[in-house]
Amino acid sequence: MSKKALFLDRDGVVNVEKNYLHKIEDFELMEGIVDVCHRYQEQGYLIIVVTNQSGISRGYYTEEDFALLSQWMVEHFKEFGITITHIYHCPHHESIDGVCECRKPEPGMFLSAQKEYELDMASSVMIGDNERDIEAALKAGVGMNILLSSEAAVSKANTIIHSLRELL
Repeated sequence: MSKKALFLDRDGVVNVEKNYLHKIEDFELMEGIVDVCHRYQEQGYLIIVVTNQSGISRGYYTEEDFALLSQWMVEHFKEFGITITHIYHCPHHESIDGVCECRKPEPGMFLSAQKEYELDMASSVMIGDNERDIEAALKAGVGMNILLSSEAAVSKANTIIHSLRELL
Protein backbone atom coordinates (compact mmCIF):
# COMPACT_ATOMS: atom_id res chain seq x y z
CA MET A 1 0.00 0.00 0.00
CA SER A 2 1.41 3.35 -0.93
CA LYS A 3 1.83 5.93 1.77
CA LYS A 4 0.49 9.46 1.79
CA ALA A 5 1.70 12.50 3.68
CA LEU A 6 0.35 15.63 5.24
CA PHE A 7 3.06 18.16 4.40
CA LEU A 8 3.17 21.19 6.67
CA ASP A 9 5.09 24.40 6.38
CA ARG A 10 6.45 25.22 9.84
CA ASP A 11 6.36 28.96 10.49
CA GLY A 12 2.81 30.23 10.12
CA VAL A 13 1.22 26.75 9.95
CA VAL A 14 2.66 24.58 12.76
CA ASN A 15 3.73 27.51 14.91
CA VAL A 16 2.86 31.18 15.03
CA GLU A 17 5.07 33.15 12.62
CA LYS A 18 7.85 34.95 14.48
CA ASN A 19 10.82 36.34 12.62
CA TYR A 20 13.53 33.69 12.41
CA LEU A 21 12.14 31.57 15.25
CA HIS A 22 14.86 29.41 16.76
CA LYS A 23 14.24 29.39 20.53
CA ILE A 24 11.96 26.87 22.25
CA GLU A 25 10.57 29.53 24.59
CA ASP A 26 9.35 31.53 21.56
CA PHE A 27 7.55 28.52 20.03
CA GLU A 28 3.77 28.91 20.04
CA LEU A 29 1.48 26.38 18.34
CA MET A 30 -1.01 27.64 15.76
CA GLU A 31 -4.60 27.26 16.89
CA GLY A 32 -6.02 24.01 15.51
CA ILE A 33 -2.75 22.44 14.30
CA VAL A 34 -2.83 19.59 16.85
CA ASP A 35 -6.41 18.68 15.88
CA VAL A 36 -5.60 18.86 12.16
CA CYS A 37 -2.58 16.56 12.67
CA HIS A 38 -4.72 14.11 14.66
CA ARG A 39 -7.37 14.01 11.97
CA TYR A 40 -4.88 13.31 9.16
CA GLN A 41 -2.81 10.87 11.23
CA GLU A 42 -5.98 8.87 11.99
CA GLN A 43 -6.56 8.65 8.22
CA GLY A 44 -3.10 7.15 7.74
CA TYR A 45 -1.13 10.21 6.67
CA LEU A 46 2.51 10.63 7.67
CA ILE A 47 3.12 14.10 9.14
CA ILE A 48 6.08 15.74 7.38
CA VAL A 49 7.32 19.30 7.89
CA VAL A 50 8.97 21.15 4.98
CA THR A 51 10.45 24.48 6.00
CA ASN A 52 12.66 27.17 4.49
CA GLN A 53 15.16 28.26 7.16
CA SER A 54 17.23 31.01 5.54
CA GLY A 55 18.02 32.33 9.04
CA ILE A 56 20.78 29.69 9.11
CA SER A 57 22.41 31.03 5.94
CA ARG A 58 21.91 34.59 7.17
CA GLY A 59 23.74 33.74 10.41
CA TYR A 60 20.79 34.48 12.74
CA TYR A 61 21.00 30.97 14.22
CA THR A 62 22.89 27.74 13.58
CA GLU A 63 22.05 24.29 12.23
CA GLU A 64 22.43 23.11 15.83
CA ASP A 65 19.87 25.69 17.07
CA PHE A 66 17.48 24.47 14.38
CA ALA A 67 18.11 20.79 15.25
CA LEU A 68 17.46 21.41 18.95
CA LEU A 69 14.17 23.20 18.27
CA SER A 70 13.15 20.48 15.79
CA GLN A 71 13.89 17.70 18.26
CA TRP A 72 11.92 19.53 20.95
CA MET A 73 9.03 20.03 18.52
CA VAL A 74 8.92 16.29 17.69
CA GLU A 75 8.83 15.46 21.42
CA HIS A 76 6.20 18.16 22.07
CA PHE A 77 3.91 16.69 19.40
CA LYS A 78 4.39 13.18 20.87
CA GLU A 79 2.77 14.52 24.06
CA PHE A 80 -0.38 15.07 21.94
CA GLY A 81 -0.12 11.59 20.42
CA ILE A 82 1.19 12.91 17.09
CA THR A 83 4.20 11.48 15.29
CA ILE A 84 6.12 13.91 13.11
CA THR A 85 7.78 11.51 10.69
CA HIS A 86 10.42 13.94 9.43
CA ILE A 87 11.33 17.63 9.37
CA TYR A 88 13.00 18.67 6.13
CA HIS A 89 14.60 22.10 5.99
CA CYS A 90 16.42 24.28 3.53
CA PRO A 91 19.11 26.41 5.22
CA HIS A 92 19.88 28.37 2.05
CA HIS A 93 19.03 31.80 0.76
CA GLU A 94 19.48 32.54 -2.94
CA SER A 95 21.16 35.92 -2.38
CA ILE A 96 23.81 34.25 -0.17
CA ASP A 97 24.13 30.69 -1.47
CA GLY A 98 22.80 30.97 -4.99
CA VAL A 99 19.92 28.88 -6.28
CA CYS A 100 19.31 25.46 -4.73
CA GLU A 101 16.86 22.61 -5.31
CA CYS A 102 15.45 22.59 -1.78
CA ARG A 103 14.30 26.15 -1.11
CA LYS A 104 10.59 26.49 -1.79
CA PRO A 105 9.20 27.24 -4.42
CA GLU A 106 11.56 24.47 -5.62
CA PRO A 107 10.27 20.96 -4.83
CA GLY A 108 13.47 19.40 -3.46
CA MET A 109 12.27 18.77 0.11
CA PHE A 110 9.04 17.17 -1.15
CA LEU A 111 10.95 14.98 -3.61
CA SER A 112 13.34 13.85 -0.86
CA ALA A 113 10.35 12.87 1.28
CA GLN A 114 8.72 11.09 -1.66
CA LYS A 115 11.85 9.02 -2.24
CA GLU A 116 12.63 8.35 1.42
CA TYR A 117 9.09 7.30 2.40
CA GLU A 118 7.79 5.98 -0.97
CA LEU A 119 4.93 8.48 -0.94
CA ASP A 120 1.99 8.67 -3.28
CA MET A 121 2.17 12.39 -3.95
CA ALA A 122 -1.22 12.57 -5.69
CA SER A 123 -2.87 11.33 -2.45
CA SER A 124 -0.83 13.70 -0.28
CA VAL A 125 -1.81 17.10 1.14
CA MET A 126 0.14 20.33 1.68
CA ILE A 127 -0.82 23.12 4.05
CA GLY A 128 1.23 26.26 3.56
CA ASP A 129 0.85 29.93 4.39
CA ASN A 130 2.71 31.28 1.38
CA GLU A 131 2.26 30.86 -2.36
CA ARG A 132 5.81 29.48 -2.65
CA ASP A 133 4.73 26.55 -0.42
CA ILE A 134 1.92 25.78 -2.86
CA GLU A 135 4.16 26.16 -5.94
CA ALA A 136 6.73 23.74 -4.50
CA ALA A 137 4.03 21.19 -3.64
CA LEU A 138 2.49 21.47 -7.12
CA LYS A 139 5.90 20.95 -8.77
CA ALA A 140 6.29 17.80 -6.64
CA GLY A 141 2.86 16.51 -7.68
CA VAL A 142 1.06 16.93 -4.34
CA GLY A 143 -2.64 16.36 -5.03
CA MET A 144 -4.36 18.64 -2.50
CA ASN A 145 -2.91 22.03 -1.65
CA ILE A 146 -4.33 24.30 1.04
CA LEU A 147 -3.26 27.91 1.56
CA LEU A 148 -3.72 29.25 5.09
CA SER A 149 -4.03 32.99 4.66
CA SER A 150 -6.21 35.84 5.82
CA GLU A 151 -5.03 38.10 2.97
CA ALA A 152 -4.81 35.98 -0.18
CA ALA A 153 -7.69 36.22 -2.63
CA VAL A 154 -6.00 34.27 -5.41
CA SER A 155 -3.84 31.15 -5.21
CA LYS A 156 -2.81 28.11 -7.22
CA ALA A 157 -3.95 26.13 -4.15
CA ASN A 158 -7.10 23.98 -4.30
CA THR A 159 -8.54 26.03 -1.46
CA ILE A 160 -7.76 29.05 0.72
CA ILE A 161 -8.60 28.86 4.42
CA HIS A 162 -8.42 31.58 7.06
CA SER A 163 -8.10 29.22 10.03
CA LEU A 164 -6.88 25.64 10.50
CA ARG A 165 -10.20 25.01 12.26
CA GLU A 166 -11.86 25.08 8.84
CA LEU A 167 -10.26 21.68 8.17
CA LEU A 168 -11.94 20.03 11.17
